[in-house]
Amino acid sequence: MSQLSTRHLLGIKNITAADIELIFQTADNFKEVLNRPIKKVPSLRDITIANIFFENSTRTRLSFELAEKRLSADVINFSSSNSSVKKGETLIDTVNNILSMKVDMVVMRHASVGAPHFLSKHIQANIVNAGDGTHEHPTQALLDAFSIREKLGDVAGKKIAIIGDILHSRVALSNIFCLQKLGAEVMVCGPITLIPKHIESLGVKVEQDVMKALRWCDVANVLRIQLERQQIKYFPSLREYSLYFGINKRMLESLDKEIVVMHPGPINRGVELSSDAADSGQSIILQQVENGVAIRMAVLYLLAGGK
Repeated sequence: MSQLSTRHLLGIKNITAADIELIFQTADNFKEVLNRPIKKVPSLRDITIANIFFENSTRTRLSFELAEKRLSADVINFSSSNSSVKKGETLIDTVNNILSMKVDMVVMRHASVGAPHFLSKHIQANIVNAGDGTHEHPTQALLDAFSIREKLGDVAGKKIAIIGDILHSRVALSNIFCLQKLGAEVMVCGPITLIPKHIESLGVKVEQDVMKALRWCDVANVLRIQLERQQIKYFPSLREYSLYFGINKRMLESLDKEIVVMHPGPINRGVELSSDAADSGQSIILQQVENGVAIRMAVLYLLAGGK
Protein backbone atom coordinates (compact mmCIF):
# COMPACT_ATOMS: atom_id res chain seq x y z
CA MET A 1 0.00 0.00 0.00
CA SER A 2 1.48 3.34 -1.00
CA GLN A 3 -1.55 5.55 -0.43
CA LEU A 4 -3.58 6.53 2.59
CA SER A 5 -7.17 5.30 2.82
CA THR A 6 -8.38 8.88 3.37
CA ARG A 7 -8.08 12.36 1.80
CA HIS A 8 -7.82 14.09 5.18
CA LEU A 9 -6.20 13.46 8.56
CA LEU A 10 -9.07 14.43 10.86
CA GLY A 11 -8.33 11.99 13.68
CA ILE A 12 -6.70 8.65 14.44
CA LYS A 13 -10.18 7.17 14.79
CA ASN A 14 -10.71 7.67 11.03
CA ILE A 15 -7.54 5.90 9.83
CA THR A 16 -6.41 2.27 9.73
CA ALA A 17 -3.41 0.47 11.24
CA ALA A 18 -2.09 0.11 7.66
CA ASP A 19 -2.30 3.91 7.25
CA ILE A 20 -0.28 4.37 10.45
CA GLU A 21 2.39 1.91 9.27
CA LEU A 22 2.62 3.71 5.92
CA ILE A 23 3.04 7.06 7.68
CA PHE A 24 5.81 5.54 9.87
CA GLN A 25 7.68 4.04 6.88
CA THR A 26 7.47 7.38 5.06
CA ALA A 27 8.63 9.23 8.20
CA ASP A 28 11.65 6.86 8.42
CA ASN A 29 12.70 8.06 4.95
CA PHE A 30 12.16 11.72 5.83
CA LYS A 31 14.15 11.31 9.04
CA GLU A 32 17.13 10.39 6.88
CA VAL A 33 16.54 13.57 4.85
CA LEU A 34 16.47 15.67 8.04
CA ASN A 35 19.88 14.33 9.05
CA ARG A 36 21.52 15.30 5.74
CA PRO A 37 23.50 18.52 5.26
CA ILE A 38 20.83 19.69 2.77
CA LYS A 39 17.55 19.05 4.55
CA LYS A 40 15.18 19.98 1.72
CA VAL A 41 13.39 17.84 -0.87
CA PRO A 42 11.26 19.16 -3.77
CA SER A 43 8.35 16.76 -3.03
CA LEU A 44 5.63 19.43 -2.56
CA ARG A 45 7.12 22.14 -4.75
CA ASP A 46 3.80 22.87 -6.49
CA ILE A 47 1.63 22.63 -3.37
CA THR A 48 0.38 25.58 -1.31
CA ILE A 49 -0.43 24.89 2.35
CA ALA A 50 -2.32 27.22 4.70
CA ASN A 51 -1.68 26.92 8.44
CA ILE A 52 -4.86 28.20 10.07
CA PHE A 53 -4.57 28.42 13.85
CA PHE A 54 -7.63 29.66 15.77
CA GLU A 55 -5.91 28.69 19.03
CA ASN A 56 -2.44 29.53 20.30
CA SER A 57 0.30 27.10 19.43
CA THR A 58 4.06 27.30 19.27
CA ARG A 59 5.51 23.82 18.87
CA THR A 60 2.83 22.31 16.64
CA ARG A 61 2.68 25.34 14.35
CA LEU A 62 6.48 25.60 14.04
CA SER A 63 6.77 21.85 13.49
CA PHE A 64 4.22 21.92 10.65
CA GLU A 65 5.81 25.02 9.15
CA LEU A 66 9.26 23.44 9.20
CA ALA A 67 7.87 20.19 7.70
CA GLU A 68 6.20 22.17 4.89
CA LYS A 69 9.36 24.15 4.12
CA ARG A 70 11.51 20.99 4.15
CA LEU A 71 9.12 19.62 1.48
CA SER A 72 9.47 22.86 -0.56
CA ALA A 73 5.76 23.75 -0.27
CA ASP A 74 4.52 27.34 -0.41
CA VAL A 75 3.28 28.27 3.05
CA ILE A 76 0.64 30.76 4.22
CA ASN A 77 0.34 31.36 7.97
CA PHE A 78 -2.91 32.61 9.44
CA SER A 79 -3.69 33.26 13.09
CA SER A 80 -7.14 34.33 14.20
CA SER A 81 -5.85 36.82 16.78
CA ASN A 82 -5.02 39.37 14.06
CA SER A 83 -7.70 38.47 11.49
CA SER A 84 -11.27 39.23 10.47
CA VAL A 85 -12.47 36.41 12.75
CA LYS A 86 -12.29 39.06 15.47
CA LYS A 87 -14.79 41.07 13.39
CA GLY A 88 -17.28 38.19 13.32
CA GLU A 89 -16.29 36.41 10.10
CA THR A 90 -17.42 32.76 10.05
CA LEU A 91 -15.07 29.78 9.85
CA ILE A 92 -16.32 28.86 6.35
CA ASP A 93 -15.90 32.43 5.06
CA THR A 94 -12.42 32.68 6.50
CA VAL A 95 -11.32 29.43 4.91
CA ASN A 96 -13.04 30.12 1.59
CA ASN A 97 -11.23 33.44 1.39
CA ILE A 98 -7.95 31.63 1.93
CA LEU A 99 -8.86 28.91 -0.58
CA SER A 100 -9.69 31.51 -3.23
CA MET A 101 -5.93 32.12 -3.16
CA LYS A 102 -5.66 28.57 -4.63
CA VAL A 103 -4.54 26.70 -1.51
CA ASP A 104 -4.21 22.89 -1.81
CA MET A 105 -4.05 21.92 1.86
CA VAL A 106 -5.20 23.33 5.18
CA VAL A 107 -3.57 22.55 8.54
CA MET A 108 -6.06 23.70 11.15
CA ARG A 109 -6.26 24.05 14.93
CA HIS A 110 -9.58 25.13 16.39
CA ALA A 111 -11.09 25.36 19.88
CA SER A 112 -14.35 23.72 18.72
CA VAL A 113 -14.61 19.94 18.63
CA GLY A 114 -15.30 18.72 15.08
CA ALA A 115 -14.30 21.97 13.30
CA PRO A 116 -11.96 20.19 10.81
CA HIS A 117 -14.60 17.50 10.13
CA PHE A 118 -17.18 20.23 9.42
CA LEU A 119 -14.76 21.97 7.08
CA SER A 120 -13.86 18.78 5.20
CA LYS A 121 -17.49 18.48 4.08
CA HIS A 122 -17.53 22.00 2.62
CA ILE A 123 -14.19 22.60 0.92
CA GLN A 124 -12.05 20.80 -1.66
CA ALA A 125 -8.61 21.10 -0.03
CA ASN A 126 -7.03 18.29 2.03
CA ILE A 127 -7.35 18.99 5.76
CA VAL A 128 -4.98 18.08 8.57
CA ASN A 129 -6.38 18.42 12.08
CA ALA A 130 -3.71 20.09 14.26
CA GLY A 131 -6.01 19.81 17.30
CA ASP A 132 -9.75 20.35 17.70
CA GLY A 133 -10.85 21.37 21.20
CA THR A 134 -10.49 18.50 23.67
CA HIS A 135 -11.17 15.94 20.92
CA GLU A 136 -8.15 14.79 18.87
CA HIS A 137 -4.60 15.76 17.93
CA PRO A 138 -3.66 13.04 15.43
CA THR A 139 -0.12 14.08 14.45
CA GLN A 140 0.92 14.24 18.13
CA ALA A 141 -0.30 10.67 18.67
CA LEU A 142 1.53 9.52 15.52
CA LEU A 143 4.81 11.12 16.60
CA ASP A 144 4.41 9.68 20.12
CA ALA A 145 3.86 6.15 18.80
CA PHE A 146 6.67 6.60 16.24
CA SER A 147 9.02 7.66 19.07
CA ILE A 148 8.04 4.56 21.12
CA ARG A 149 8.67 2.33 18.07
CA GLU A 150 12.06 3.98 17.55
CA LYS A 151 13.08 3.55 21.20
CA LEU A 152 11.64 0.07 21.93
CA GLY A 153 11.62 -1.49 18.45
CA ASP A 154 7.85 -2.03 18.35
CA VAL A 155 4.63 -0.69 19.84
CA ALA A 156 2.71 -4.00 19.84
CA GLY A 157 2.60 -5.69 23.24
CA LYS A 158 3.98 -2.64 25.10
CA LYS A 159 2.26 -1.16 28.16
CA ILE A 160 1.74 2.59 27.93
CA ALA A 161 0.51 4.70 30.87
CA ILE A 162 -0.95 8.11 30.00
CA ILE A 163 -0.67 10.17 33.19
CA GLY A 164 -2.20 13.56 34.01
CA ASP A 165 -5.09 15.69 32.76
CA ILE A 166 -6.92 13.11 30.63
CA LEU A 167 -10.22 15.02 30.71
CA HIS A 168 -9.01 18.13 28.84
CA SER A 169 -6.44 16.42 26.63
CA ARG A 170 -6.88 15.82 22.90
CA VAL A 171 -3.48 14.11 22.98
CA ALA A 172 -4.82 11.39 25.31
CA LEU A 173 -7.72 10.37 23.06
CA SER A 174 -5.61 10.29 19.88
CA ASN A 175 -2.91 8.34 21.73
CA ILE A 176 -5.41 5.76 23.00
CA PHE A 177 -6.76 5.16 19.47
CA CYS A 178 -3.29 5.04 17.92
CA LEU A 179 -1.63 2.78 20.50
CA GLN A 180 -4.53 0.33 20.50
CA LYS A 181 -4.52 0.12 16.69
CA LEU A 182 -0.82 -0.77 16.91
CA GLY A 183 -1.44 -3.49 19.53
CA ALA A 184 -0.35 -1.78 22.77
CA GLU A 185 -2.07 -1.94 26.17
CA VAL A 186 -3.10 1.46 27.54
CA MET A 187 -3.70 2.70 31.07
CA VAL A 188 -4.81 6.20 32.09
CA CYS A 189 -3.84 7.63 35.47
CA GLY A 190 -4.69 10.88 37.22
CA PRO A 191 -7.02 12.44 39.78
CA ILE A 192 -10.54 10.99 39.51
CA THR A 193 -11.81 14.51 38.64
CA LEU A 194 -9.53 14.59 35.56
CA ILE A 195 -10.49 11.17 34.18
CA PRO A 196 -13.51 11.18 31.84
CA LYS A 197 -16.52 9.10 32.85
CA HIS A 198 -16.91 5.85 30.89
CA ILE A 199 -13.31 5.96 29.56
CA GLU A 200 -13.09 2.22 30.34
CA SER A 201 -15.45 1.70 27.39
CA LEU A 202 -12.45 2.54 25.15
CA GLY A 203 -10.72 -0.57 26.51
CA VAL A 204 -8.21 1.20 28.76
CA LYS A 205 -7.26 0.46 32.35
CA VAL A 206 -7.84 3.23 34.93
CA GLU A 207 -5.50 3.84 37.88
CA GLN A 208 -5.38 6.56 40.53
CA ASP A 209 -2.04 5.59 42.08
CA VAL A 210 0.92 6.95 40.09
CA MET A 211 3.44 4.47 41.51
CA LYS A 212 1.21 1.54 40.53
CA ALA A 213 0.95 2.97 37.00
CA LEU A 214 4.74 3.38 36.79
CA ARG A 215 5.35 -0.18 38.01
CA TRP A 216 2.89 -1.50 35.38
CA CYS A 217 4.08 0.41 32.32
CA ASP A 218 6.96 0.28 29.84
CA VAL A 219 6.33 3.90 28.82
CA ALA A 220 4.93 6.82 30.84
CA ASN A 221 3.44 9.53 28.61
CA VAL A 222 2.99 12.44 31.02
CA LEU A 223 0.45 15.12 30.09
CA ARG A 224 0.36 18.79 31.01
CA ILE A 225 -2.24 20.15 33.41
CA GLN A 226 -4.35 22.29 31.06
CA LEU A 227 -5.33 25.13 33.35
CA GLU A 228 -6.46 27.24 30.37
CA ARG A 229 -9.25 24.73 29.63
CA GLN A 230 -10.45 24.30 33.19
CA GLN A 231 -13.49 26.40 34.01
CA ILE A 232 -13.73 25.00 37.54
CA LYS A 233 -11.16 23.71 40.04
CA TYR A 234 -10.51 19.99 39.53
CA PHE A 235 -7.92 19.73 42.34
CA PRO A 236 -6.98 21.93 45.33
CA SER A 237 -3.67 23.35 44.05
CA LEU A 238 -0.76 22.67 41.69
CA ARG A 239 1.39 21.89 44.72
CA GLU A 240 -1.06 19.24 45.84
CA TYR A 241 -1.30 17.81 42.31
CA SER A 242 2.49 17.63 42.17
CA LEU A 243 2.61 15.89 45.54
CA TYR A 244 0.24 13.08 44.50
CA PHE A 245 0.68 12.85 40.72
CA GLY A 246 4.02 14.51 39.91
CA ILE A 247 6.84 12.24 38.71
CA ASN A 248 10.47 12.72 39.74
CA LYS A 249 13.79 10.93 39.24
CA ARG A 250 13.68 9.29 42.67
CA MET A 251 10.40 7.57 41.76
CA LEU A 252 11.84 6.35 38.45
CA GLU A 253 14.95 5.00 40.19
CA SER A 254 12.85 3.12 42.75
CA LEU A 255 11.33 0.94 39.99
CA ASP A 256 12.85 -2.48 39.30
CA LYS A 257 13.05 -1.69 35.56
CA GLU A 258 13.86 1.28 33.36
CA ILE A 259 10.81 2.88 31.79
CA VAL A 260 10.65 5.46 28.99
CA VAL A 261 9.39 8.95 29.90
CA MET A 262 7.55 11.10 27.34
CA HIS A 263 5.75 14.45 27.36
CA PRO A 264 3.99 16.24 24.46
CA GLY A 265 5.12 19.63 25.86
CA PRO A 266 5.14 22.30 27.05
CA ILE A 267 6.18 20.87 30.41
CA ASN A 268 5.05 22.50 33.65
CA ARG A 269 8.37 21.71 35.33
CA GLY A 270 7.93 20.83 38.98
CA VAL A 271 4.22 20.09 38.51
CA GLU A 272 3.64 16.95 36.43
CA LEU A 273 7.35 16.24 35.89
CA SER A 274 10.42 17.34 37.84
CA SER A 275 13.39 18.72 35.90
CA ASP A 276 15.60 15.79 36.91
CA ALA A 277 13.04 13.36 35.43
CA ALA A 278 12.39 15.45 32.28
CA ASP A 279 16.13 15.76 31.56
CA SER A 280 17.08 12.20 32.57
CA GLY A 281 18.44 9.49 30.29
CA GLN A 282 15.02 7.80 30.36
CA SER A 283 13.33 10.81 28.77
CA ILE A 284 12.75 10.92 24.98
CA ILE A 285 11.05 14.33 25.04
CA LEU A 286 13.55 15.97 22.64
CA GLN A 287 13.36 12.97 20.28
CA GLN A 288 9.58 13.49 20.17
CA VAL A 289 10.14 17.06 18.95
CA GLU A 290 12.57 15.88 16.27
CA ASN A 291 10.24 13.07 15.17
CA GLY A 292 7.35 15.53 14.96
CA VAL A 293 8.85 17.17 11.87
CA ALA A 294 9.43 13.81 10.11
CA ILE A 295 5.90 12.57 10.93
CA ARG A 296 4.29 15.81 9.70
CA MET A 297 6.38 15.68 6.52
CA ALA A 298 5.11 12.12 5.96
CA VAL A 299 1.45 13.07 6.55
CA LEU A 300 1.57 16.10 4.22
CA TYR A 301 3.45 14.16 1.53
CA LEU A 302 1.02 11.21 1.60
CA LEU A 303 -2.12 13.43 1.65
CA ALA A 304 -0.75 15.29 -1.36
CA GLY A 305 -0.79 11.92 -3.15
CA GLY A 306 2.86 11.07 -2.55
CA LYS A 307 3.72 12.89 -5.77
